[in-house]
Amino acid sequence: MGQKINPLGFRLGTTQGHYSLWFAQPKNYSEGLQEDQKIRNCIKNYVEKNMRISSGVEGIARIEIQKKIDLIQIIIYMGFKKLLMEGRSRRIEELQINVQKKLNCVNQKLNIAITRIANPYGHPNILAEFIAGQLKNRVSFRKAMKKAIELTEQADTKGIQVQIAGRIDGKEIARVEWIREGRVPLQTIRAKIEYCSYTVRTIYGVLGIKIWIFVDEKK
Repeated sequence: MGQKINPLGFRLGTTQGHYSLWFAQPKNYSEGLQEDQKIRNCIKNYVEKNMRISSGVEGIARIEIQKKIDLIQIIIYMGFKKLLMEGRSRRIEELQINVQKKLNCVNQKLNIAITRIANPYGHPNILAEFIAGQLKNRVSFRKAMKKAIELTEQADTKGIQVQIAGRIDGKEIARVEWIREGRVPLQTIRAKIEYCSYTVRTIYGVLGIKIWIFVDEKK
């Protein structure tokens, strides 16, 4: 049986919610989707340029977008306190101006809020950024995966699976390597699985990182 469905889409309505909340007519749907992608890219680029920390992890867990008739509400879930403290109000204003320029939104007001999440390394996006940073610094992929699993165990999760695909360690033939710790029930809908797919560019080529984290089970 092929397991090719996205674990987040598979669980929508049970343990997962949408990251974008808005309504559009069918003919305008693609425009709204592209607008969301522009917002996310703009925020990620801004954080990468202005809030770089020593570990190379940006710390964005997810970005939620809610669109109303006259308002676009953006909630950024971040993992590291350091990023939130440094000139917070000035940075948020600057970020709002950047996003408004990118979108050219005249009739809509833009509001950005930053929320801190409790266990940063319990979220796959932050963990994938950590592994990507290690791979760029030429750390062995096995060492990077084991370190990622150690960090997740501190975040009190029930299980994790990490998969890396591509020309690992610069070998001529691309391959897939994976490691699992604990339980990761991918076919159980009531199991809350956090998932992310992340692309990292190394000197050998592009590697793909996939992470599944089993957080909790709905009784």
